[in-house]
Amino acid sequence: MADVAARVGVSKMTVSRALSRASQSDRTTSEALRQRILQTCAEMGYVVDQTARTFSSKRSGFIAAIIPSLNNSNFSDTVNGIVAAVEGSGLQLLLGYSDYRIQNEERWVKAMLMRRPEGVILTGGSHTEATRATLLASGVPVVETWDLPQSPIEHTVGFSNAEASGALVRHLHGKGYRNIAFIGGTSNRDTRGADRRRGYVDAVRKLKLPAGRVISFGQPPISMEQGGEAMALLLKQWPDVDAVLAVSDLSAFGALAECQRRGWNVPERIAIAGFGDFEVARSCHPRLTTVAIDCAGIGRAAGQLLLRAIEAARNGGRLPPETVRTPFQIAQREST
Repeated sequence: MADVAARVGVSKMTVSRALSRASQSDRTTSEALRQRILQTCAEMGYVVDQTARTFSSKRSGFIAAIIPSLNNSNFSDTVNGIVAAVEGSGLQLLLGYSDYRIQNEERWVKAMLMRRPEGVILTGGSHTEATRATLLASGVPVVETWDLPQSPIEHTVGFSNAEASGALVRHLHGKGYRNIAFIGGTSNRDTRGADRRRGYVDAVRKLKLPAGRVISFGQPPISMEQGGEAMALLLKQWPDVDAVLAVSDLSAFGALAECQRRGWNVPERIAIAGFGDFEVARSCHPRLTTVAIDCAGIGRAAGQLLLRAIEAARNGGRLPPETVRTPFQIAQREST
């Protein structure tokens, strides 16, 4: 700041006023001088150090979000929704990813809280006890997304993955399928995938359909390649299966590709359904029946709710816990 002041020929206080948010209403610094100072800052590559301001105002100017994966378009769309919601609020987004591991999420939460975010957005409702305790002790507003946890930390924006999966099973049953199987992962690391399997199992039981037809293949998230390998195992073990529900559209697409390689017609030989409405589900042939989720809408709702919680905190209050249920729908396409 002293270097900028020296180049412009003003005091450090004048530079400070020009760079403050209130500078435009500060009559002691003319707009022409302010613009000259900002131009000099740009030429010199000067960036304001916000550390002292953060401590004095208790406002860091950013929020934190943790997602399971960076290469999953559903979560990318969710992040885009968050950014759209907070745009114009003066808040920036710090993003981390857990690789579907709650232990990684715990490390991210602790690292982010050291930088004093004004709010935190998490994916899912399953966390380590240390994560829950740390967030509760911090007093920072928290929004959990993509789930409806029984014991939320504070605010929730999401839907029941089990309910959505069950709805898809009932949809397949309504179209005449009676031997319905499920392709998922070998662990519950992806808790949303585990909920989808639970929803499938409950629906099959209530419909009195053949049970136990679950192929667990690979660590979550299940890839396209693993979906194909799981499909081959599935039909080898249960040749009478006439429909399969995959834990995601990616594994469903892999299953579809395996059927095409082996000459198994879809949906004549076997119907395939996915989950998530990824772009690949809308673009492959035949197009995949799936559970469609408004991913960007989840992000927008989470961002808007967090903004209200942050505003309440800045005013010395606390927004009462809220739950926002987001919709899902069955997208019927040619694969069933």
